[in-house]
Amino acid sequence: MLKFLLVVAFVAVVTYLAIRLMQRRLPGGGSQGVRRPLPGPKPKPRMVAPDDDEDFLRDLERKRRHPEDPDTPAT
Repeated sequence: MLKFLLVVAFVAVVTYLAIRLMQRRLPGGGSQGVRRPLPGPKPKPRMVAPDDDEDFLRDLERKRRHPEDPDTPAT
């Protein structure tokens, strides 16, 4: 009985592998359409020019209006 089960398992594995091979060889076959592509590298953060940075412009405006403000960091 054990030999019979081993033969059935072997035939099942061979059949499975043969079907997988045939599916991959067919155009559009296999699971290529199901797989999601791996995410690519994340783009580096873009440098922001001073005239595009709202915080920088807000700080310039505050310094322009109050040049003697003592809590302004010295830069």
